[in-house]
Amino acid sequence: MRLSELTHPNQLHGLSTAQLEDVACQIRERHLQVVSQSGGHLGPGLGVVELTLALYQTLDLDIDRVVWDVGHQAYPHKLITGRYEDFHTLRQQKGVAGYLKRSESTFDHFGAGHASTSISSALGMALARDQRGEDFKCVAVIGDGALTGGMALEAINHAGHLPETPFLVVLNDNDMSISPPVGALSTYLNRMRLSPPVQFISDSVQESVKNLPFIGGELPEELKSLKGSVRRLAVPKVGAVFEELGFTYMGPIDGHDISGMIRTFQSAHRVGGPVLVHVVTTKGKGYPYAEADQVGYHAQSAFDLTTGKSLPSKSPKPPSYSKVFGQTLVKLCEQDNKVVGITAAMATGTGLDLLQKAVPDQYIDVGIAEQHAVTLAAGMACEGLKPVVAIYSTFLQRAYDQLIHDVGIQNLPVSFVLDRAGIVGADGPTHQGQYDISYLRSVPNFTVMAPKDESELQRMLVTCLEHDGPIALRIPRGSGEGVPLMEEGWEPLKIGRGELLMEGDDLLIVAYGSMVPPAIKTAEILNKIGVHSTVVNARFLRPLDQALIHPLARRIGRVVTMEEGALAGGFGAAVIESLNDQDLLVPTMRIGIPDQLVHHASPQQSKESLGLTPSQMADRIRKRFGIGSSETLIGEGTSKSLTS
Repeated sequence: MRLSELTHPNQLHGLSTAQLEDVACQIRERHLQVVSQSGGHLGPGLGVVELTLALYQTLDLDIDRVVWDVGHQAYPHKLITGRYEDFHTLRQQKGVAGYLKRSESTFDHFGAGHASTSISSALGMALARDQRGEDFKCVAVIGDGALTGGMALEAINHAGHLPETPFLVVLNDNDMSISPPVGALSTYLNRMRLSPPVQFISDSVQESVKNLPFIGGELPEELKSLKGSVRRLAVPKVGAVFEELGFTYMGPIDGHDISGMIRTFQSAHRVGGPVLVHVVTTKGKGYPYAEADQVGYHAQSAFDLTTGKSLPSKSPKPPSYSKVFGQTLVKLCEQDNKVVGITAAMATGTGLDLLQKAVPDQYIDVGIAEQHAVTLAAGMACEGLKPVVAIYSTFLQRAYDQLIHDVGIQNLPVSFVLDRAGIVGADGPTHQGQYDISYLRSVPNFTVMAPKDESELQRMLVTCLEHDGPIALRIPRGSGEGVPLMEEGWEPLKIGRGELLMEGDDLLIVAYGSMVPPAIKTAEILNKIGVHSTVVNARFLRPLDQALIHPLARRIGRVVTMEEGALAGGFGAAVIESLNDQDLLVPTMRIGIPDQLVHHASPQQSKESLGLTPSQMADRIRKRFGIGSSETLIGEGTSKSLTS
C-alpha cells in the first residue's frame, strides 16, 4: 500500500501489521519532508503514527467520530484522509491547515487550536448519537499535557457518570506537552508508565467462575461484584483513579506496537461504557533529533533534515519581543524577590524559559490551566507578591471570567503580558491574537497598554510592577524593531500618557502598539503627495490620553486610528467613544481587522489581504478623505497603492 494512493482511511482495513508498519514509515518520511521545508509541528505527529493507524483499523471512518485534542498531532490523520497530494501546502496561504478544520475535510469531526476540548466535544457527539438512537463509535484522543486542563477533567467527571454511554478516551502519554508537563497529574502518569499492562483479567475470571459445576450459566447476584473486585485488584494502584471516576481503564500499552494497540482498541470498543486506553508514545518518534530534543522539535521552522538544524535566516533579525520580555523580567526578578513569573505550559514561547533557568525560585508553570494561572496570581497578589502572568493573547481568552471576577473586581495588582497579540500567521484563526483589545477594554479597574517597540516594552514592564492595580500589556509575535535596548535602569511610563511622534496639519493618526511603526511609514508616504500628518503613539488603551488626542482632533479635523486587532469594540472604537463623549464629532476612519476570520498565511500575507500595509493604508486614507494628489506611486507592496 502506497501512502500516495490512500484517499480514505478505511482502505487500511485488512492490512497486515507489516504492511501497516510500512505505511507508518511512509507517513514519517512525508511528514519530515514537508515540515523540514515549510515549518510546522513536528514532534507531536511523529509520535502518534502507529497509534493513528491502529485506532483507525478498528473504526469505520464513514460513520465513526474521532476528535483529536488541539490537532497539531493529527498530521498522520491528514495524510491518510485524502490530503497527501496537498500536504506540501501545509500552513501556507490557502493550503492545508495546521490544525483540524471541519470545513477542510469530512474526517475532521471537530476543529480546535486550544487544548483540553476533545473529551467534551466527543462526549457531546456520543450523547447526541444516543439521543437519536444511532450506532457509531466516538473517540477522543488527548495528550497527557492537555489532561491538566480543567475542561478535560470536567468532561471525564461527566463521562464517568454515564455507564451506559459507549465512549472511548485514548490518552496519548508521551510525558510531554510543548514543554515537559508539570504537577501531580504528570507525576501520577509517570508512575503509571512503570506499571504492568492491564487487560480484561476479570473477564477470564468470570468465565472460569461460570464453568464451576455448582454455578453454571450466568453469575448469581451475590457474585456479580466479583468481576469488578477482581479487576480492581488487577489494575495498578495508580490506575485506580480512572476506575473510581467511572471509566474502564486499559493500559499502559506500547504506543508503537501496532498489533498490540489493535487488540486493545478492539477490546475497548466491546466494553459498552466509558473506557480510557492509556497509550505510551515517544514524541518525535523516528527522527533522532526530535526524540533527543522534544521541546525544541515540538514545532520547527524550515530545517536541514540531515543535520536537524534550522536553516539560517537570510538576514540577521533583532531579538524577538518574547526574548526581550524574558531577559528584562529576569533582571527585575533578580532585583526584587517579590516578582514572580507565571506561565501556563508556554515557557519557551513566552520567554519565561529564561527566568526558569536564571531564577527558578521565582518561576511557576501551572500546566495547561490558564484559569488557574490567573486566580493563582490573584492569590499571590493578596499576599504582597508581584505576579507577572505571561500567556498568549489567544489563550488568555480562556480565563476571561477570572480576569473580571478574581482580578478586576478586587482591583488586585496582577500584571499580564499578552504574547502573540495581533496577527500570528500560519497557526490560523484559533491562534490569532485579534480579540484582546476588545475583551480587555471593559474589565473593571484594568490599565491596558501596548509598546511601539521593544525598548518601550521594557519601560512598560517596569510600569506594570510599580502600578498598584491590574494591568496588561500586549506584545506582537516575532522580532522587534531593532531599537537600542537598556540593560537596566528603565523608567516607568506615566499611566495614560501618549507620545507625539510627528506633527502635521492635514491628518491625525492615532496608532496603538505594533501599528505605530507602520503608521509612521504611512505618514511618510502621504507626505509625498502633500498630506502632512500628526502621528500619536497612544501607548495606553485604558486610560486613553484624552488631553493629547482631543485638542489635536479638534484642530486637525480628520482622525485615523490604527490597531492590529478586531475593529469591533477595539482601539478605534475607544477613540470614537471618547471623542463622542466630548461632543467632538470629527470624521474618523478606523483601520484594523474587520469582522472576519484571519486564516493561516504568513503575517505579511495576512496584512496584505486585510489592507494593513503602509502603502495600502495610505491609499485607503487618501480615498476616504479625498485628500492629497491623485497621483499613484508604484513601488513595493500592492501595485495600485501608494508606497514609499
